[in-house]
Amino acid sequence: MLSRWVRAILQATVYDVAIQTPLEPAPKLTQRFNNDIRFKREDLQPVFSFKLRGAYNRISQLSDKQKSQGVICASAGNHAQGVAYSARKLMLNNIIVMPKTTPDIKVDAVKALGGNVDLYGDSFDEANRYAINRAELEGLTYIPPYDDELVIAGQGTIGLELTQQWRDMDYVFVAVGGGGLISGIAAFLGEVAPHVKVIAVEAAESACLKAALEAGTRVKLEQVGLFVDGVAVAQIGELPFDVIRMQKSDGSGPIVEPEVVTCSNDEVCAAIKDVFEENRSIVEPAGALSIAGMKKYIKAHGLKDKNCVGIVCGANMNFDRLRYIAERTEIGEKKEAIFAVAIPEHTGAFLNFCRSLHGRNITEFNYRADSHLAPDSMEPAALFVGIALKDGDKEREIISKQLKIDGYIAHDLTDDDIAKSHIRHLIGGHAHLKDEQLLKVSFPERPGALLSFLEKLGDDFNITLFHYRNHGAAEGRVLVGLQASTSNSRQLQDALLDIGYDCTMLNDNIGYQLFLK
Repeated sequence: MLSRWVRAILQATVYDVAIQTPLEPAPKLTQRFNNDIRFKREDLQPVFSFKLRGAYNRISQLSDKQKSQGVICASAGNHAQGVAYSARKLMLNNIIVMPKTTPDIKVDAVKALGGNVDLYGDSFDEANRYAINRAELEGLTYIPPYDDELVIAGQGTIGLELTQQWRDMDYVFVAVGGGGLISGIAAFLGEVAPHVKVIAVEAAESACLKAALEAGTRVKLEQVGLFVDGVAVAQIGELPFDVIRMQKSDGSGPIVEPEVVTCSNDEVCAAIKDVFEENRSIVEPAGALSIAGMKKYIKAHGLKDKNCVGIVCGANMNFDRLRYIAERTEIGEKKEAIFAVAIPEHTGAFLNFCRSLHGRNITEFNYRADSHLAPDSMEPAALFVGIALKDGDKEREIISKQLKIDGYIAHDLTDDDIAKSHIRHLIGGHAHLKDEQLLKVSFPERPGALLSFLEKLGDDFNITLFHYRNHGAAEGRVLVGLQASTSNSRQLQDALLDIGYDCTMLNDNIGYQLFLK
């Protein structure tokens, strides 16, 4: 069975458009982790992503009749650019269906590559169904992003190149979304180089392969996070899942190791910085995901003197996301911790608290006096403080214990996304409002989405808090406070349901309780 895949990969027609990307050393990570680490630079493809390989292999092997009728796909990302570029190369009619929520920068990029963009629906699923229906009605060929043998074979040419570039590989780390990339690479290596361990890496908020392996069957996630948008897939592809579970030619086990590494957004941000420090390139979150997983796996398994490859799979980064990434990098590298600490509201309390940190560097310090408390009040004040770490999670625990010993009530907010995304920017004193309800709202990042939220909410509820920041992603996030008494709480719930956006109550969030309520 594997030999069939190897044959398909060897026969793949990708090099009319794609380049054989370099396998570059990463000396800083190599020294830091005591393993020989190298990057497979798929971000250097003409469309800055590996997706060109699979798209061109599929489109170039269409019949003359299929080519004359044209192609269609649905994508808001790298697959769209791969199809557009391939269709232009072969001078084919093409339709690229993108959700209406797609940022202009991505729409413009596809148009610049010769794509005829059709904006439809508010989600990928809606756009995808529309593309499939239009293909049937108009006789177009639908080009899947990953669930297709020729697409997988095109991506598998990366595995072929790796065997030519480094015969002594021990590990290959691959980001997983729908599974086309990892199934192609693993199918080739499982036959030709079965000694190589292929490790799947997923974003923690879209770990559909991990869920499928645990269940023994494909499952659809109820919700996926969109920060690592290149792999934000709710269900692993049917064909990729079958391939991933195939056995190596030497019978030593499945072609993809059963352990899936999952990484947080903060860990991905730290890996983006790692790639930049190695080669001064800025890759997208999905492009750095394999590097984040590699670092995590090496630490967890104590690897030493091994030869490790990370597939840097894409660099289609929105520039305005860099602010958010920079904020999260130190936390992702476990070089910073965030605490909320209650201290006495009297003169000298700051000094005593700083002494409890025993010389550690403070990276952030937020405090606002509460006008409802008299000077030298017995009521505690709340500090939002960032502390530099030299020993990661171990040092976080030491700090927590030391603060407790010194008589402080401290809450570790390092893993609290609300604290990191919103609370730290809002600290300015308690509002002392009655019947305030705190909500986290996610909405499509498109013109009018925020206005629609406010209009549907109406003027029946007093807005007491509002915090929104554009992170350059497809999804906007708002922290909003509303006054809703017992008598109109039902009315508030009905209004939120009518809005249709994802809304979550956060009244019990510790950061809100300490700094804003």
